[in-house]
Amino acid sequence: MIEEMQILGRLLASLAVGLLIGTERGWSDREQDEGVRVAGMRTFSLLGLLGGVSALLSSEFGNWFLGVAFSAVAILIITAHVMETRKSGDLGTTTEFSMMLTFVLAAWAAVGFYMYALVTSVVVVALLSMKPVLHRWLRNIETEEIYAGVKLLVISVIFLPLLPDKGYGPYEALNPYWIWWMVVLICGISFAGYFAIKFIGNRLGTIITSITGGLASSTAVTISLAQFAKDQPQKALFMGGVMIATSIMFIRVTIEVAVVNVALISDLWIPLSIMFFSVLLGGYWLWNKNDEISVDTELNLDNPFKIGMALKFGVLLALILLLTEGMKNWFGDQGIYILSLVSGLMDADAITLSLSRQALGDLENGVATLGIIIASAMNTIVKGFIFAFFSGFKKSLKFILLLFACVLPGLIAAFLMLYF
Repeated sequence: MIEEMQILGRLLASLAVGLLIGTERGWSDREQDEGVRVAGMRTFSLLGLLGGVSALLSSEFGNWFLGVAFSAVAILIITAHVMETRKSGDLGTTTEFSMMLTFVLAAWAAVGFYMYALVTSVVVVALLSMKPVLHRWLRNIETEEIYAGVKLLVISVIFLPLLPDKGYGPYEALNPYWIWWMVVLICGISFAGYFAIKFIGNRLGTIITSITGGLASSTAVTISLAQFAKDQPQKALFMGGVMIATSIMFIRVTIEVAVVNVALISDLWIPLSIMFFSVLLGGYWLWNKNDEISVDTELNLDNPFKIGMALKFGVLLALILLLTEGMKNWFGDQGIYILSLVSGLMDADAITLSLSRQALGDLENGVATLGIIIASAMNTIVKGFIFAFFSGFKKSLKFILLLFACVLPGLIAAFLMLYF
């Protein structure tokens, strides 16, 4: 009885695969007359059952049976496609490949991997239904961005595995493999944010623009919004956008720490959360003060992946790694805090990655935590001075003080966690 229920469950999963994909294909071709379509919901459902039954029977007759069944299905699909192409001139093969994939996924479900098969079917349905969106994205992608994506793949898939995974130089602090892996990580995060702002942010207003742009570069968002604010009598809207973008930096820091040294998250999450929500709520308050103002903000974000930029970040990270070891040996914990303070003026990523790695060794977690918080807080306050430089210091002084007030509770929390 139990075995029969298992067989029934697997066949139902195979049928579900066909129904899922068939529903999308049927809806997509709903405008066509009955009998004109190569396959609809019923055909896909039957194809799913055929794949499931064939897989179950192959356990009795051998794997050759499943191979023959798939070959027969493929021949029928190819024949139908050729006839349809001759009649209509449509060379598209999406439905035909979907039918073959339905048979394979249904067979996969029938041999026991029904959860994987159903999840994959959902992904297939999502890809099929996103045709207009995907085509629009492709039309918006420029040649330079394609090259940038290829370069990112080259440095991560081809170049990275060739680098030695051991320490060199003073204190053996320079690990080429790890340094370049961090370059790939930062470039990947920035690349994702760049495409988010390209395809989503600019069409949905200042607040969404700030969120998506902050993932790519909160400094670039700050500069762009400050330039907009320069010619506007009311600057609070743009100040709010800067704070919202800056709050995303704390998410970047969390991701970086989680990748390098997830054990640090238990010490970092409280002060990071305090600063994140303080800056985010402060930004929303400023933005909401001027919700009657409608301004189209087209951020000027450069492609974040350029070989020169990647190399510069790699050099900066190597320098921070050396200085971290040096300052720790020369000045102890105070040296780490000074370095975090100075590093935060330029970039929070490099010092975050460096301290996270050092905490895997002989650096105390509490010291690394406080150093990361200091760098993040300093980088947040610097955004206020950048904004003031472009839009005017006199009207930006309160903004700088607000940024300081937002990060102060996180600094206090980190200090108390370390020393009390």
